[in-house]
Amino acid sequence: MTSSPLLVFAAPRRGQPPTHLADLDEPGRKAAVVAAGQPAFRADQLARHYFGGLSRNPAEMTDLPAQGRAEFVDALLPALLSEVKSVACDDGSTRKTLWRAHDGTLIESVLMRYPDRITLCVSSQAGCGMACPFCATGQGGLTRNLSTGEIVEQVRLAAAAARDGALGEPGRLSNIVFMGMGEPLANYKRVLAAVRLITAPVPHGLGISARSVTVSTVGLVPAIDKLTAEGLQVRLAVSLHTPDDELRDTLVPVNNRWKVGEVLAAARRYADATGRRVSIEYALIRDINDQPWRADLLGRLLHERLGSLVHVNLIPLNPTPGSKWDASPLPVQEEFVRRVRAAGVTCTVRDTRGQEIAAACGQLAAASR
Repeated sequence: MTSSPLLVFAAPRRGQPPTHLADLDEPGRKAAVVAAGQPAFRADQLARHYFGGLSRNPAEMTDLPAQGRAEFVDALLPALLSEVKSVACDDGSTRKTLWRAHDGTLIESVLMRYPDRITLCVSSQAGCGMACPFCATGQGGLTRNLSTGEIVEQVRLAAAAARDGALGEPGRLSNIVFMGMGEPLANYKRVLAAVRLITAPVPHGLGISARSVTVSTVGLVPAIDKLTAEGLQVRLAVSLHTPDDELRDTLVPVNNRWKVGEVLAAARRYADATGRRVSIEYALIRDINDQPWRADLLGRLLHERLGSLVHVNLIPLNPTPGSKWDASPLPVQEEFVRRVRAAGVTCTVRDTRGQEIAAACGQLAAASR
């Protein structure tokens, strides 16, 4: 086995991480393995270790030739993310990790244990270009898109951590939400490829049910329609945050391109095509979007546009340091929920996690710059 093909394969493209097995389709994996001086069937062996065994440790891959094994594995499964720090709270059931990519870029993921599931909140971009003023990530702007490999690696690392008892008792990672740093549908091609790998059966992927994967968006209508055409069973979450265009133009600036009505129409097309309820994400902000009339308008609009194919996920705002934005008082929150439900729309309040560990998206990365 020679070293030069490995070095060529692993070399980062400008502004991008080194090519990883997860960035390639099956023919591409075989071609890369052959270029690295090994027979094509080694691609399947690597996939079984990575996706099935959740490992990139050459010492565990005893079915590969001992000579040159470490170099071969490092070339095809390069280290994409290194842990900067992990912080835990909620009696150890929430664990937020800050990762550093090959170019120094910082990204975050959050692993959470619930009574019936273990969920990972994954990042799709380093930073975010949507510029929502109440979001720590949006305040920092967009650095770059993450590669498919970097997205999948967050999931692989989290699945291994859950298996090894990072949240207490060992468990299986069961749910993925694309609600970390970035706008997933602004990195459409790589996010879609990552979703396919996350949901493909082992050893072709990580074997997580598509129905347990949620892809969020602030409302990129053409990308929602594109996702609809994919025929996947993932859940769509729309970060609406207010039902009226006047305020949403400010809170979610992309609303200046696609208005509330257009976003809800696209969401309805997705729900009709998949048969799955759309989740409407609504960060409740004190004195900004928590008025009773907005709750009434939200309920009425959703009932008219989506009927039973919608669920409102009310999010108590996790304030960022120095921000003027704050969470609504509990009585205001309870009244908001009551009014949305009165319109015939299911509405629940998200379990707030990680306030003492800067768990709002982007906070940990911002504090570490």
